[in-house]
Amino acid sequence: MARGNQRDKAREANQKKLAASKKSHGMSGSELAKAKEVAAQKMREKQAAGTRRPSPRLRTSPGRSDRPY
Repeated sequence: MARGNQRDKAREANQKKLAASKKSHGMSGSELAKAKEVAAQKMREKQAAGTRRPSPRLRTSPGRSDRPY
């Protein structure tokens, strides 16, 4: 039964650690939702302005220009 006690103690410690990590952001549900919405609005503005980086071109092999590496 010694393993049972160790298992219970490990489970309790893990539950405490998970509870602490869930509260790490320090915002309530409505504050978190508002922060996400603000970030999403900023991203929409960036995309509308066209400030995204262009995608890199595919390199082609030296002998054939129709197939990438």
